[in-house]
Amino acid sequence: MSEPLICPSCARTFPLEERFCPECRMPLTYGGVAAEQPVTASRERARKIKPQYAEGDLVRVAGARHQAEAEFLQGMLLEEGVPSVLRRARGFDVPDFLAAGPRDVMVPASGAETAREVLLEAEIVPAATPGAGTGAGGSPARLLAAVIALVAVLAVAAFVVTELMGR
Repeated sequence: MSEPLICPSCARTFPLEERFCPECRMPLTYGGVAAEQPVTASRERARKIKPQYAEGDLVRVAGARHQAEAEFLQGMLLEEGVPSVLRRARGFDVPDFLAAGPRDVMVPASGAETAREVLLEAEIVPAATPGAGTGAGGSPARLLAAVIALVAVLAVAAFVVTELMGR
């Protein structure tokens, strides 16, 4: 592939080392014969990705119950230009049920905020509330501890009342 790369938006040519047009920020394509080849599904997906959302380490932005739901979330993110990767949740790697089990939707750090906004707008991910889990009720472990403490106090009170009545 010695042909130069071409920007599909502004038609400027670039050397093979470049990936994106510095002016348009579009992914570059091969010129000449390679440009006349039909566009594959993977190439079409790659053209939708915005380069500013493709930098940094992967960050979890959402979870899905199964493969189909995770791919739906991926499609939503791709329409906004955010690339994503699916990761199987630990403990659910059963070869007989390849599409079953929860998935994590991971995006590059530069696109995490945009991805969360897209998912919040679609009401897929609940809004993060400050101090969540510390209000009334709190976590299930705190609730269980409170119930056990209440039962213990009632048991002691019942014992004291029966001892006083017996005298």
